[in-house]
Amino acid sequence: MIAARSGTTAYATLLLLGVAACAIFATRSAAADPALDAQFRHMLLEDFRSRGVATIDRLDQDEVQKLCTDTRDRPSGATAQTLLKRQEERIRWPDDGRFMGDWRAGEKLAQEGRGMTWADRPGGPTGGSCYGCHRISPSEISFGTIGPSLLHLGRDRGSTPQMQRYVYGHIYNAKAYNLCSYMPRFGTSGALTQQQIRDLVALLLDPGSSVNTRNQPDRPKPP
Repeated sequence: MIAARSGTTAYATLLLLGVAACAIFATRSAAADPALDAQFRHMLLEDFRSRGVATIDRLDQDEVQKLCTDTRDRPSGATAQTLLKRQEERIRWPDDGRFMGDWRAGEKLAQEGRGMTWADRPGGPTGGSCYGCHRISPSEISFGTIGPSLLHLGRDRGSTPQMQRYVYGHIYNAKAYNLCSYMPRFGTSGALTQQQIRDLVALLLDPGSSVNTRNQPDRPKPP
């Protein structure tokens, strides 16, 4: 399910996902039991060792994550609408109005899974790890299925300015569109720059990109 690019990256990614999955499961199970929640938190603080950029505060929930935990990913009402609006306001749109960059740079970024682990230096390069959750280019045979397939997205839905803006905003902060989205908030978290997000938009929507070229097969041929 995870598109591993190297042994080290695969191990780090799987370990982090495992910790996060345990945290989500335990937190949700403990939502109605404060004592169990406190016990779980104590266990984390005892066993987790902060190192480099990987610190325990990554498991602290903000107001959106807490609402999704408490409602089991089914928030509704005025509170949910207010939080959606707040998340939308956190998107920083490009000053020049351009949403598309270089799709080739976007493909390299989508393939890259490094960054933000205990082995990475603060401020170091971060990849998109897009293939860990999505199918994108038809030539790539290793991809995840957590998220929807993005193959031929631009070909099927077009690359109008409105579509470019939507894809840019979704990559920048997916929770502005779906509060309980599992997609990382690449822009608001500072994981990716505006230019990197533009490059990913180009990868998905540029008619000439590897994702949308018509002469590429829908499924890779076996060796």
